[in-house]
Amino acid sequence: MNLKIIVAPIVVLIIGIGVFSFISSDENVEISEDVVVIQSEEPGNLIQTNVPSLFKVMAYEDDFEIINGEKIWRDVYYELDESKMMIYDELKNNKKSVVVFPIFTAAAYSEPGFYTFYRGDCDQEFHGVLFRDDDCLTVKLEEEYSPLFTSSANGVQVLNLLDYEIITDITIHQNPEILLEYEKIILLHNEYVTSIQFDAITSHPNVIYLYPNALYAEIDFDEELWEISLIRGHNYPDPLIRNGFDWKFDNSLEEYDVTCKDMKFSKIDNGWMLNCYPENILHKSQELLKQIRDF
Repeated sequence: MNLKIIVAPIVVLIIGIGVFSFISSDENVEISEDVVVIQSEEPGNLIQTNVPSLFKVMAYEDDFEIINGEKIWRDVYYELDESKMMIYDELKNNKKSVVVFPIFTAAAYSEPGFYTFYRGDCDQEFHGVLFRDDDCLTVKLEEEYSPLFTSSANGVQVLNLLDYEIITDITIHQNPEILLEYEKIILLHNEYVTSIQFDAITSHPNVIYLYPNALYAEIDFDEELWEISLIRGHNYPDPLIRNGFDWKFDNSLEEYDVTCKDMKFSKIDNGWMLNCYPENILHKSQELLKQIRDF
Protein backbone atom coordinates (compact mmCIF):
# COMPACT_ATOMS: atom_id res chain seq x y z
CA MET A 1 0.00 0.00 0.00
CA ASN A 2 1.08 3.60 -0.53
CA LEU A 3 2.21 5.51 2.53
CA LYS A 4 1.36 9.16 2.81
CA ILE A 5 2.87 12.39 4.02
CA ILE A 6 0.53 15.13 5.17
CA VAL A 7 2.04 18.45 4.18
CA ALA A 8 1.00 20.81 6.98
CA PRO A 9 2.67 22.98 9.64
CA ILE A 10 3.61 19.66 11.20
CA VAL A 11 4.50 17.00 8.66
CA VAL A 12 3.79 13.41 9.60
CA LEU A 13 6.11 11.11 7.71
CA ILE A 14 5.35 7.40 7.82
CA ILE A 15 8.78 5.90 7.28
CA GLY A 16 7.60 2.32 7.20
CA ILE A 17 4.74 0.20 8.41
CA GLY A 18 3.94 1.51 11.84
CA VAL A 19 6.81 4.00 12.23
CA PHE A 20 6.17 7.75 12.38
CA SER A 21 8.52 10.70 12.18
CA PHE A 22 7.55 14.34 12.58
CA ILE A 23 9.45 17.08 10.80
CA SER A 24 8.95 20.77 10.30
CA SER A 25 7.61 21.84 6.93
CA ASP A 26 10.75 23.73 5.99
CA GLU A 27 13.05 20.70 6.19
CA ASN A 28 14.18 18.87 3.09
CA VAL A 29 12.61 15.42 2.79
CA GLU A 30 13.75 12.61 0.58
CA ILE A 31 10.60 10.88 -0.64
CA SER A 32 10.66 7.32 -1.91
CA GLU A 33 8.53 6.17 -4.83
CA ASP A 34 5.97 4.40 -2.61
CA VAL A 35 5.08 7.53 -0.66
CA VAL A 36 2.29 9.87 -1.73
CA VAL A 37 2.40 13.53 -0.75
CA ILE A 38 -0.88 15.20 0.21
CA GLN A 39 -1.34 18.95 0.61
CA SER A 40 -3.69 19.52 3.52
CA GLU A 41 -6.57 21.87 2.82
CA GLU A 42 -7.02 24.16 5.82
CA PRO A 43 -9.01 27.41 6.12
CA GLY A 44 -7.18 30.72 6.07
CA ASN A 45 -3.62 31.55 7.01
CA LEU A 46 -1.58 29.92 9.74
CA ILE A 47 -1.11 32.30 12.69
CA GLN A 48 0.41 32.18 16.15
CA THR A 49 -2.34 32.20 18.77
CA ASN A 50 -2.25 33.68 22.26
CA VAL A 51 -2.90 30.30 23.91
CA PRO A 52 -0.66 30.04 27.02
CA SER A 53 1.93 27.34 26.37
CA LEU A 54 5.58 26.34 26.60
CA PHE A 55 5.48 26.24 22.79
CA LYS A 56 4.26 28.40 19.96
CA VAL A 57 0.63 27.41 19.40
CA MET A 58 -0.27 27.79 15.75
CA ALA A 59 -3.70 27.58 14.12
CA TYR A 60 -5.48 28.60 10.95
CA GLU A 61 -7.08 31.98 11.48
CA ASP A 62 -10.60 30.88 10.51
CA ASP A 63 -10.50 27.50 12.25
CA PHE A 64 -12.22 28.33 15.54
CA GLU A 65 -15.59 28.50 17.24
CA ILE A 66 -16.98 30.78 19.93
CA ILE A 67 -18.08 29.01 23.11
CA ASN A 68 -19.46 31.10 25.99
CA GLY A 69 -17.92 34.17 24.43
CA GLU A 70 -14.46 32.60 24.19
CA LYS A 71 -12.58 31.79 20.99
CA ILE A 72 -11.72 28.08 20.92
CA TRP A 73 -9.28 26.88 18.26
CA ARG A 74 -10.29 23.57 16.70
CA ASP A 75 -6.93 22.21 15.54
CA VAL A 76 -3.60 23.54 16.75
CA TYR A 77 0.00 22.83 15.82
CA TYR A 78 2.99 23.26 18.09
CA GLU A 79 6.40 24.71 17.31
CA LEU A 80 9.45 25.34 19.44
CA ASP A 81 9.75 28.85 20.83
CA GLU A 82 13.30 30.14 20.33
CA SER A 83 13.10 32.13 23.55
CA LYS A 84 12.54 28.97 25.63
CA MET A 85 15.37 26.75 24.44
CA MET A 86 16.91 26.55 27.91
CA ILE A 87 13.61 25.22 29.25
CA TYR A 88 13.46 22.62 26.49
CA ASP A 89 16.96 21.45 27.38
CA GLU A 90 15.62 20.48 30.82
CA LEU A 91 12.62 18.67 29.32
CA LYS A 92 14.04 16.85 26.30
CA ASN A 93 14.30 13.09 26.26
CA ASN A 94 17.60 11.99 27.78
CA LYS A 95 17.07 8.22 27.84
CA LYS A 96 16.38 5.43 25.39
CA SER A 97 12.64 6.13 25.37
CA VAL A 98 9.82 5.60 22.89
CA VAL A 99 6.26 6.92 22.52
CA VAL A 100 3.55 4.66 21.08
CA PHE A 101 1.17 6.46 18.72
CA PRO A 102 -2.32 4.85 19.04
CA ILE A 103 -3.12 4.17 15.39
CA PHE A 104 -5.54 1.34 16.27
CA THR A 105 -7.48 3.69 18.53
CA ALA A 106 -7.57 6.32 15.78
CA ALA A 107 -9.11 3.70 13.49
CA ALA A 108 -11.63 2.58 16.11
CA TYR A 109 -12.94 6.15 16.47
CA SER A 110 -13.40 6.62 12.71
CA GLU A 111 -16.89 6.54 11.17
CA PRO A 112 -18.40 4.09 10.56
CA GLY A 113 -16.54 2.26 13.30
CA PHE A 114 -16.69 0.94 16.83
CA TYR A 115 -18.45 4.01 18.19
CA THR A 116 -21.07 3.89 15.47
CA PHE A 117 -21.89 0.44 16.83
CA TYR A 118 -21.83 1.56 20.49
CA ARG A 119 -24.35 4.32 19.68
CA GLY A 120 -26.64 1.84 17.92
CA ASP A 121 -26.26 3.72 14.62
CA CYS A 122 -24.63 1.02 12.52
CA ASP A 123 -27.77 -0.27 10.80
CA GLN A 124 -27.72 2.27 7.96
CA GLU A 125 -25.92 3.25 4.77
CA PHE A 126 -22.43 4.75 4.83
CA HIS A 127 -20.61 5.83 1.68
CA GLY A 128 -23.09 3.89 -0.45
CA VAL A 129 -22.65 0.67 1.55
CA LEU A 130 -25.30 -0.76 3.89
CA PHE A 131 -23.79 -1.59 7.29
CA ARG A 132 -25.48 -4.05 9.64
CA ASP A 133 -24.78 -4.26 13.37
CA ASP A 134 -21.41 -6.01 13.80
CA ASP A 135 -20.16 -4.70 10.44
CA CYS A 136 -19.00 -1.59 12.29
CA LEU A 137 -16.81 -3.68 14.57
CA THR A 138 -14.37 -4.34 11.75
CA VAL A 139 -12.58 -1.24 10.47
CA LYS A 140 -10.08 -0.99 7.62
CA LEU A 141 -7.03 1.12 8.44
CA GLU A 142 -6.61 4.28 6.40
CA GLU A 143 -3.34 5.17 4.73
CA GLU A 144 -2.98 8.22 6.95
CA TYR A 145 -4.50 9.65 10.09
CA SER A 146 -4.50 13.17 11.42
CA PRO A 147 -4.14 12.86 15.21
CA LEU A 148 -7.22 14.00 17.16
CA PHE A 149 -8.13 14.47 20.84
CA THR A 150 -8.99 10.77 21.07
CA SER A 151 -5.62 9.77 19.61
CA SER A 152 -3.50 12.17 21.66
CA ALA A 153 -2.85 14.84 19.03
CA ASN A 154 -1.25 17.27 21.46
CA GLY A 155 0.72 14.58 23.25
CA VAL A 156 2.34 13.15 20.16
CA GLN A 157 3.28 16.61 18.83
CA VAL A 158 4.77 17.87 22.08
CA LEU A 159 6.77 14.72 22.85
CA ASN A 160 8.09 14.64 19.31
CA LEU A 161 9.33 18.23 19.68
CA LEU A 162 11.15 17.10 22.83
CA ASP A 163 13.09 14.44 20.90
CA TYR A 164 11.11 11.35 21.83
CA GLU A 165 11.11 8.58 19.26
CA ILE A 166 7.65 7.65 17.92
CA ILE A 167 6.46 4.19 16.91
CA THR A 168 2.92 2.84 16.47
CA ASP A 169 0.78 -0.04 17.67
CA ILE A 170 1.59 -1.88 14.47
CA THR A 171 5.31 -1.82 15.20
CA ILE A 172 4.79 -3.58 18.52
CA HIS A 173 2.26 -6.07 17.16
CA GLN A 174 4.64 -7.13 14.40
CA ASN A 175 7.77 -7.11 16.57
CA PRO A 176 6.95 -7.15 20.31
CA GLU A 177 10.61 -7.69 21.21
CA ILE A 178 11.36 -4.16 19.99
CA LEU A 179 10.27 -2.81 23.38
CA LEU A 180 13.27 -4.53 24.97
CA GLU A 181 15.48 -2.03 23.14
CA TYR A 182 14.06 0.86 25.19
CA GLU A 183 14.53 1.85 28.81
CA LYS A 184 11.15 3.59 28.95
CA ILE A 185 7.86 3.14 27.09
CA ILE A 186 5.36 6.02 27.00
CA LEU A 187 1.77 5.11 26.15
CA LEU A 188 -0.71 7.71 24.94
CA HIS A 189 -4.44 6.96 24.58
CA ASN A 190 -3.74 3.40 23.39
CA GLU A 191 -7.25 2.21 24.20
CA TYR A 192 -7.47 -0.58 21.59
CA VAL A 193 -4.58 -3.06 21.39
CA THR A 194 -3.92 -6.64 20.34
CA SER A 195 -3.12 -9.38 22.85
CA ILE A 196 0.46 -9.39 21.50
CA GLN A 197 0.75 -5.69 22.32
CA PHE A 198 -0.82 -6.12 25.73
CA ASP A 199 1.64 -8.85 26.72
CA ALA A 200 4.65 -6.93 25.42
CA ILE A 201 3.69 -3.69 27.16
CA THR A 202 2.68 -5.16 30.52
CA SER A 203 5.86 -7.25 30.69
CA HIS A 204 8.14 -4.23 30.19
CA PRO A 205 9.51 -2.97 33.54
CA ASN A 206 9.19 0.78 32.93
CA VAL A 207 6.00 2.00 31.22
CA ILE A 208 4.52 5.47 31.63
CA TYR A 209 0.74 5.20 31.22
CA LEU A 210 0.35 8.87 30.37
CA TYR A 211 -3.33 8.72 29.40
CA PRO A 212 -6.02 6.81 31.34
CA ASN A 213 -8.05 4.18 29.47
CA ALA A 214 -5.00 2.56 27.87
CA LEU A 215 -5.10 -1.21 27.23
CA TYR A 216 -8.88 -1.19 27.55
CA ALA A 217 -10.15 -3.42 24.74
CA GLU A 218 -8.73 -6.35 22.80
CA ILE A 219 -8.71 -6.23 19.02
CA ASP A 220 -7.51 -8.47 16.23
CA PHE A 221 -5.28 -7.00 13.53
CA ASP A 222 -5.51 -8.68 10.13
CA GLU A 223 -2.30 -7.69 8.36
CA GLU A 224 -3.42 -9.10 5.02
CA LEU A 225 -6.72 -7.23 4.93
CA TRP A 226 -5.24 -4.28 6.85
CA GLU A 227 -8.15 -4.05 9.28
CA ILE A 228 -8.92 -4.31 12.98
CA SER A 229 -11.84 -6.08 14.66
CA LEU A 230 -13.12 -5.76 18.21
CA ILE A 231 -12.70 -8.99 20.15
CA ARG A 232 -13.49 -8.17 23.76
CA GLY A 233 -14.03 -5.14 25.97
CA HIS A 234 -16.06 -1.93 26.15
CA ASN A 235 -19.23 -3.91 27.04
CA TYR A 236 -18.67 -6.36 24.18
CA PRO A 237 -19.58 -9.15 23.55
CA ASP A 238 -21.22 -9.13 26.99
CA PRO A 239 -22.58 -5.86 28.44
CA LEU A 240 -20.90 -6.67 31.76
CA ILE A 241 -17.41 -6.78 30.26
CA ARG A 242 -15.47 -3.57 30.76
CA ASN A 243 -11.73 -4.13 30.34
CA GLY A 244 -11.20 -6.68 27.60
CA PHE A 245 -8.10 -8.10 29.29
CA ASP A 246 -9.56 -8.02 32.82
CA TRP A 247 -6.53 -5.90 33.64
CA LYS A 248 -6.37 -5.11 37.34
CA PHE A 249 -4.76 -1.72 36.77
CA ASP A 250 -7.48 -0.38 34.47
CA ASN A 251 -8.06 3.31 35.28
CA SER A 252 -10.57 4.18 32.55
CA LEU A 253 -12.89 6.16 34.82
CA GLU A 254 -10.13 8.76 35.22
CA GLU A 255 -10.13 9.65 31.50
CA TYR A 256 -13.09 11.98 32.12
CA ASP A 257 -10.92 14.32 34.19
CA VAL A 258 -9.54 16.59 31.47
CA THR A 259 -8.66 19.51 33.77
CA CYS A 260 -5.95 17.61 35.68
CA LYS A 261 -6.25 19.99 38.65
CA ASP A 262 -5.19 17.22 41.04
CA MET A 263 -2.76 15.54 38.67
CA LYS A 264 -0.53 12.82 40.07
CA PHE A 265 1.18 9.59 39.12
CA SER A 266 0.61 6.31 40.93
CA LYS A 267 3.07 3.42 40.97
CA ILE A 268 1.92 0.11 39.53
CA ASP A 269 3.75 -3.17 38.94
CA ASN A 270 5.51 -2.13 35.73
CA GLY A 271 5.60 1.65 35.80
CA TRP A 272 3.62 4.78 36.54
CA MET A 273 0.03 5.77 35.75
CA LEU A 274 -1.41 9.29 35.50
CA ASN A 275 -4.83 9.93 37.08
CA CYS A 276 -6.23 12.34 34.44
CA TYR A 277 -6.41 12.86 30.67
CA PRO A 278 -3.56 15.34 30.03
CA GLU A 279 -4.30 16.30 26.42
CA ASN A 280 -5.18 19.92 27.26
CA ILE A 281 -2.39 20.60 29.76
CA LEU A 282 0.62 18.63 28.50
CA HIS A 283 1.83 21.46 26.23
CA LYS A 284 1.94 23.96 29.10
CA SER A 285 2.99 21.91 32.14
CA GLN A 286 6.72 22.07 32.65
CA GLU A 287 6.34 19.99 35.80
CA LEU A 288 4.56 17.15 33.99
CA LEU A 289 7.02 17.09 31.10
CA LYS A 290 9.93 16.98 33.53
CA GLN A 291 8.35 14.09 35.42
CA ILE A 292 7.94 12.17 32.17
CA ARG A 293 11.59 12.72 31.34
CA ASP A 294 12.88 11.81 34.80
CA PHE A 295 10.95 8.57 35.31
